[in-house]
Amino acid sequence: MNDRTALVTGANKGIGREIARLLAAQGFIVYVGSRDADRGRQAAQEIGGGARPLRLDVTDAAGIAEAAAWLDREVGRLDVLVNNAGISITLDPPVASDVEEFRRTYETNVFGVLAVTNAFLPALRRSPHPRIVNVSSGTASLTWSTGANPQFATGSGGGAAYRSSKAALNALTVFYALTLAEEGFKVNALAPGLRATDLNERAAASGGDPAEAAEGAVRLAVLPDDGPTGGFFSWDGTPVPW
Repeated sequence: MNDRTALVTGANKGIGREIARLLAAQGFIVYVGSRDADRGRQAAQEIGGGARPLRLDVTDAAGIAEAAAWLDREVGRLDVLVNNAGISITLDPPVASDVEEFRRTYETNVFGVLAVTNAFLPALRRSPHPRIVNVSSGTASLTWSTGANPQFATGSGGGAAYRSSKAALNALTVFYALTLAEEGFKVNALAPGLRATDLNERAAASGGDPAEAAEGAVRLAVLPDDGPTGGFFSWDGTPVPW
């Protein structure tokens, strides 16, 4: 069991750090992906166990390629990829947003996931039970946003860049799941709930426990072979509507 490997992006803090901690507690060798090498080393040291730092900026193509090549060479196999890194620059509606804010948000939340996943696919394909977990958001649910869930339905269209980027991530999750199903992959998206992180001011003030959300991510990371793929699930395992 202790030869299982996992990579968590954005894992030096918040939900990502808790995911790395829980995976390490289950016996995984966990690569703590972090843009800042020093923060990554500190987080891995504090997590302990099988945690290992890995410098990884999901917006840096050369850095992604270097990290993937290193893992291929030194480790050879990846069992779990958790695409957790994400940003929220503004809570504005689209009419008050700058195009550049959208570009920056999508660069991390969508294009970064695409780049990292594709780079590490060779290592994932060497796993007998490859799993990919994309950390999305309940605010990405178009069904909830248009009135099915009052918590997420707002008349202002606020947070348009972040919310639409996570909706795009959900679509990407489905397409990866369809493409990789015959190879035994399980690819799912997680709605972690509002957690006390530095994602934005609303999250920071929420008081939500990041560890609770991390438990949901880990459940998807260790799904059995008859588990679901191409799904969107809340932190407690409940399916979330698209």
